[in-house]
Amino acid sequence: MSNAKTLLEFAGVQSKPANLTGATVIIIDAQNEYVDGQLPLHGIGQAVDKIAELIARARKAGAPIVHIVHKGRAGGLFDPDGNGGKMIERVLPSGARVISKTLPNAFAKTDLDAQLKAIGNDAIIIVGFATHMCVSATARAALDLGYRTTVVSDATATRTLPDPTDKGNIDAQDVHRVALAELADRFASVVCLNEIPL
Repeated sequence: MSNAKTLLEFAGVQSKPANLTGATVIIIDAQNEYVDGQLPLHGIGQAVDKIAELIARARKAGAPIVHIVHKGRAGGLFDPDGNGGKMIERVLPSGARVISKTLPNAFAKTDLDAQLKAIGNDAIIIVGFATHMCVSATARAALDLGYRTTVVSDATATRTLPDPTDKGNIDAQDVHRVALAELADRFASVVCLNEIPL
């Protein structure tokens, strides 16, 4: 059996990560709901460590940073007035742009596209949560809007999901890997943090 290929490989396109100095870093939903709320994610601690490392590298390189914050309903998931809606303290924005969203796709009903165009970078580096949901939805939409997207695999995480085809579950690690594979097929360059060049 031959090795599988991505659609990008079939098209003869070499997938390369964005250079940090020429990209905007987008941090999606780094909020407490995913740490100690109702939606704890597998590997969240390691992913937050990587996001903090990326923030430090981005600041040193002068790369713009945009934080996306999911705004839920009062009393529900990502309650804007509750702990779940608050940003993870370790990766607080400290002067970075912050955009609130209500849908998985961070471009939907927000001014993210306008802010990125004002910054002037067509390359974006996406990290955050959850891999299969808001990271995926945003990376897919970014292609339609003309952005060159890099997703940092070890700075994202997700959770175990119910399998809709039977009565079992799909393990979080498998959900994470499949979500990244889907993005790497056409929508983004998927790499580890140590593969992001300056």
